Amino acid sequence: MKIINGEGAIFGRLATVAAKSVLNGEQVVVVNAEKIIISGNPKQIVAKFKVRRSLKQKADPEKSPKFPRRPDMLVRRMIRGMIPFDRSTGRQAYKRLTVHMGVPDELAKQLASAVPVEKKVPKMYISMSDLSRELGWYGKA
Repeated sequence: MKIINGEGAIFGRLATVAAKSVLNGEQVVVVNAEKIIISGNPKQIVAKFKVRRSLKQKADPEKSPKFPRRPDMLVRRMIRGMIPFDRSTGRQAYKRLTVHMGVPDELAKQLASAVPVEKKVPKMYISMSDLSRELGWYGKA
């Protein structure tokens, strides 16, 4: 089992490590999902995600893709985009991915052995919890 600590980690670098690991057959757990950051202009990032959430099929809006608001589910959905989900290998890999907000009690002791992800802070960024609040999430983080 591979544990990845998302505190201060850039999302793209974290997601590539997680996606490659689940495709290789490893169980991956991402903790502190609300503290992951996305580099770039925050206003543009929020606008992009709002457009993505508002896209609906004209014929049947109920069959449109669903994009979550909660940080842990949003991270899991974004990592899904890096996996060939339309194939059975991708679906099996997606089942091996678990994402948590904060650190669960059963993983607190194992957090010291978490996989290191580069944590270089860019000039402009937005955290997953701030992005989720902009999308309409009212939870605590």
